[in-house]
Amino acid sequence: MDGTSRRGVLATLGAAAAAAMSWGFGPRLLGRSSEDGQMQTSAKTKTRTPRRLRGVYPPGPEHWVGDGFLVKTVFWPQIDPQMLSPFLLLDHAARRRFEASPWRRGVGEHPHRGFETVTFAYQGEIEHRDSAGGGGRIGPGDVQWMTAASGVVHEEKHSQAFSERGGDFEMVQLWVNLPASKKMSEPRYQPLLDREFPRLTLGAAEARLVAGTLDGKTGPARTHTPITTFDLRFHAEGSSEAELPSGWTTLVFPLEGDVTVGPDRQPIPSRHFGVFDRDHDGPVQLHAREGARVLVLAGQPLHEPVVAYGPFVMNTREEIVQAFRDYQSGRMGRLL
Repeated sequence: MDGTSRRGVLATLGAAAAAAMSWGFGPRLLGRSSEDGQMQTSAKTKTRTPRRLRGVYPPGPEHWVGDGFLVKTVFWPQIDPQMLSPFLLLDHAARRRFEASPWRRGVGEHPHRGFETVTFAYQGEIEHRDSAGGGGRIGPGDVQWMTAASGVVHEEKHSQAFSERGGDFEMVQLWVNLPASKKMSEPRYQPLLDREFPRLTLGAAEARLVAGTLDGKTGPARTHTPITTFDLRFHAEGSSEAELPSGWTTLVFPLEGDVTVGPDRQPIPSRHFGVFDRDHDGPVQLHAREGARVLVLAGQPLHEPVVAYGPFVMNTREEIVQAFRDYQSGRMGRLL
């Protein structure tokens, strides 16, 4: 990339970051208000009283990311980084039909540092490549877990085959924060295939376990922070319960269909997200109709400062400035 192009990219990143930080979307309460995850052994709870819902928050407006992802940003760091920790951001590209195209839509070369991106492919295919040598294609049911850590430059685009034939496309991208001790570690890339995920029957729903432990099973993703992540598909109208550790952040995002929580049926509308009370150690109890799909995120809070600007998430403003310098100087690598 020549100097003029690099300045253009940095200007775009800066403008996008400034826009994100100036968003006026505040939380609106609708209801009442060891390395690689080895610390996830406390998942069994002590009481059967369902966990309380702290609040429900609406997503931001729909917008394009590149030319391949029409998303709603469901949550972002500026809402309340300590309430969300260790999670930072969630984008949902709802089901959309893309016509056949001779070119690959998506997002071109851009950097990240200080966190992990987790992409859930529900429909369609994307291809990833990064400056640390990671890359590959994921399709329906697959997940890619990219640890940017000290810094990578990457791109994400519709696969060549999907672009040529067209079809339905639905993706979720989650950003997971890294603890300060891991922010400058080596990047890594994990392609996780649908067939690798343990399946569990939890009441009226089937769960696919991506990371962490649940009901005696362990997901394949390696994580730097203790996390349990799974999605649910309701095969009948009814209830589903999951035992998750007390003290952890627990977020519920209905991708499709409304859900209600607990015996008093507090609502979480589709494409909103619910936050559960950390101090209560009961199970997360969800009710939904047949066909509802829900993403559940639980993780141990980091209790560290969060400074997020554009594609970088660090602990201090000075570290953000250094990240931009390192990207501009080429220290994060290049895509060839």
